[in-house]
Amino acid sequence: MTKVKICGLSTVEAVETAVLAGADYIGFVFAASKRQVSLEQAQELAKRVTGKTKIVGVFVSPSLEDLEQAISRVPLDMVQIHGAFDEALMPMISVPVIRAIQLSDQEAQVSSQADYLLFDAPVAGSGQTFDWGLLKDQKIQQDFFIAGGLTEDNVRQARETFQPYAVDVSSGVETDGRKDIEKIKAFIEGAKA
Repeated sequence: MTKVKICGLSTVEAVETAVLAGADYIGFVFAASKRQVSLEQAQELAKRVTGKTKIVGVFVSPSLEDLEQAISRVPLDMVQIHGAFDEALMPMISVPVIRAIQLSDQEAQVSSQADYLLFDAPVAGSGQTFDWGLLKDQKIQQDFFIAGGLTEDNVRQARETFQPYAVDVSSGVETDGRKDIEKIKAFIEGAKA
């Protein structure tokens, strides 16, 4: 069954809703963005994560030191890396790694030493989908997440098109820039149906 990651969570209500609705992963954004949380906020929110739900820290061009500090303090089960990062450092990270790849052209690299890949729109968190045709003929050897513009309306189509390991949503479960409890539930239901 396709796994689900609800990303950009910053409130107790949203975290508890995602966990109770069956999210496999929840994401805390540590990169500069309107969804950014501090290590202290993430630590408090992480206390609400129960069962099998895993906590993912989302970073842009982090240092190994920044990653390890967050991993130990929150604690994080996985990290998701966007932007520049030295592939040679991947094996040194103490938890599994999701490597985000923004798909804007056919030159996009679709391999990494990371444990998982995540295919996203050219502007992460924008609510825009990428051209799904860019992955049509790719031979992807790793488990991967599909992100970028997913909503309860297109998540089933994404699942059928890619048969991904997981789907990832942030803005697609928001109303007026805030996480919407009903949209979180509907997205998870649609992704797992």
